[in-house]
Amino acid sequence: MNDEELFHVLALLQVEGVGDIIAKKLLTHCGSPSAIFKTKTTQLASIDGIGTVLLKNLKDKSIFEKAEKELKFITTHDINVSYFLDENYPERLKHCIDGPVVLFSAGNIDLNNRKTISIVGTRQITSYGTEFCKKLIADLAPLNPIIVSGFAYGVDIVAHQAAMEHNLQTVGVLAHGLNQIYPKTHKKYVSKMEENGGFMTEFWSSSNPEKENFVKRNRIVAGISEATIVIESADKGGSLITATMANDYNRDVFAVPGRTTDKYSPGCITWLNTQK
Repeated sequence: MNDEELFHVLALLQVEGVGDIIAKKLLTHCGSPSAIFKTKTTQLASIDGIGTVLLKNLKDKSIFEKAEKELKFITTHDINVSYFLDENYPERLKHCIDGPVVLFSAGNIDLNNRKTISIVGTRQITSYGTEFCKKLIADLAPLNPIIVSGFAYGVDIVAHQAAMEHNLQTVGVLAHGLNQIYPKTHKKYVSKMEENGGFMTEFWSSSNPEKENFVKRNRIVAGISEATIVIESADKGGSLITATMANDYNRDVFAVPGRTTDKYSPGCITWLNTQK
């Protein structure tokens, strides 16, 4: 995608009321990002889900200022951009109706034609969960899979570290822009991860790690992988949301068994029971 079309797709994503599903409808109907802003209102109004409020919002000129600022950030920092119709966009994510229109990434990531496994779980990982995660990745290493997680505390960072120890590509899906790292204590892992893998996000440089962003990014973790493994989880948590999303995408989901008396086993047990 050239800079002109990227500029227009960025502007589109800044229109209030336009999410990934609506954006894809507009792009499919009009043929290109720039064409949307040249198409007559009467033609746009014929698209399912496009109402008068959204049509009015498409006329908001401030979206172009925001798009120009983000495009400058992308160019200055040599950010990789994957458009949902491009070959470099994760193939599995193309089949998810709510997959992001664009993904921003840093490092050396190649998700296509590779076994990709997401590993998620509690931020309060136990010694049992740690040892299981490390052994699982060691056993999987001969298959040379890509290990995906959310770069958070607990299961996420243990999975990333174990992948790096076995020279496996590992990808952290972030809940904020690529201009920062959260949590900051994980900054020490960035360089090594970017050597063989890296970071991916749908969020702009203006986005901070807000609570709702973590839930939203879980669909990417679930969508880019052929299988999701929940190591440990309480009876509620983001990892169970990821597992449910993966199941909804018709992907394989596995949960590590544990003792019912363990604090971070009930989530795995409950989720498996609901899928019977």
